Amino acid sequence: MALGEALGCSLCGGVVVALVGPLGAGKTQLAKGIAVGNGIDDVRDVTSPTFTLVNEYEGRLKLYHLDAYRLSGSRELDALGFEEFARSDSAVVVEWADRVESTMPPDTLWVDLAYTDLSSRHIEARATGLTAKACLDAWQTAAR
Repeated sequence: MALGEALGCSLCGGVVVALVGPLGAGKTQLAKGIAVGNGIDDVRDVTSPTFTLVNEYEGRLKLYHLDAYRLSGSRELDALGFEEFARSDSAVVVEWADRVESTMPPDTLWVDLAYTDLSSRHIEARATGLTAKACLDAWQTAAR
């Protein structure tokens, strides 16, 4: 949660955060932390969008939280208005982003989560564009 909060404080407008990892790896927990760090007052207000597909939160930046698990592919993500969500005055978090990788913009912050044991995770992050790189750099500084 604290790592997500540090990322939420570091979000740059226009950034897409692509979360990847197996079921139960902590994608939704990280997304909750991101929302809290972005200014959402109560973490209980942040829920997994598995069935609703998109949740929207008002914070420092407008935050769109998407779940691609139930999508059949990139076309369905496009139909949700994904391109419109990724504007400069908002940030987007996409769980199961590897399922719609071809739709992710060239400027994306990829966060891969993996189990190391029951209570620990290994997290790797990489930026594929300038905005995502600025966000990653700020996150690394905030997380120290």
